[in-house]
Amino acid sequence: MSLLTVRDAKTGALELRSDNPDQIAAALSAVGVRFERWPLAPLSADAPADAVLAAYKPRLDAFMGETGAGTADVIKLDPSHPQKDAMRAKFLSEHTHTEDEVRYFHAGAGNFVLHLNGRVYDAYCTAGDLISVPAHVTHWFDAGTEPQFTVLRVFTDTTGWTPHYTGSDMAERFPAITG
Repeated sequence: MSLLTVRDAKTGALELRSDNPDQIAAALSAVGVRFERWPLAPLSADAPADAVLAAYKPRLDAFMGETGAGTADVIKLDPSHPQKDAMRAKFLSEHTHTEDEVRYFHAGAGNFVLHLNGRVYDAYCTAGDLISVPAHVTHWFDAGTEPQFTVLRVFTDTTGWTPHYTGSDMAERFPAITG
């Protein structure tokens, strides 16, 4: 189940906690972040990447036509991956990108945690969730110590995904919340 928590970035005081997709979408939309629930394709969590792309092609084509994004791919990560710790560490520190970061969760889960307007927005995304974090928004991503997900990534230019680290300790101060 998707979950959004919003905390004051200075005090940590809880301002919102919701598992209602409409409330999550409204709260994130207010700060320019797109959140939607898409129907899941009738595929297993371990379906091959090309099958996942094909299953979502009509919805992806519409999304990319609307946003101007150019392509999509699939990334999978599970606890047996030999680079899982290094991959987690790469995105666990607060950073920005020069283009929107768009993810659709076909299976599994992960937290996109955003630091905006004096607040920390922790969006725990699960299967069926699409999130689009605008370019230049400070954030971090955490799939946990035992990551398990299959996500579609939508992009215009993959160089836009190079993380630009802020040097902030926000990710240590606000660990991801999954339940």
